[in-house]
Amino acid sequence: MKKSDWPLWEVFIRSKQGLNHKHVGSLRAADAEMAIENARDVYTRRSEGISIWVLESKNIHASDPQEADSLYDPAHSKVYRHPTFYDVPDGISHM
Repeated sequence: MKKSDWPLWEVFIRSKQGLNHKHVGSLRAADAEMAIENARDVYTRRSEGISIWVLESKNIHASDPQEADSLYDPAHSKVYRHPTFYDVPDGISHM
C-alpha cells in the first residue's frame, strides 16, 4: 500500500492539566498502532500529553450544518428545561 493510500486518522491528546482529550490534528498511517506512534512524534514532542486517542476519519459521523436550526432549537414543549421554571432561593444574587 502506498503512503498516499493510507487512511486519514484524527488525533486527540489529553494534556497533563486536562481531564478531556482535545482534537489536535490529523495524519495518515497504515494502522492504529502506527497512527499512535506518529501522533506521539508529531503532537507530543515536548511531553505535553499523557494520553493519545486516534480515530479513523471515515468512522466520524457529523450533523448536517444546514439542519442546525431544527437540531439545536430548544424544545419549547418542555418548560422544565428552561431556568425560568425554577425559583431562585433568597440570598442568591448571581446565578
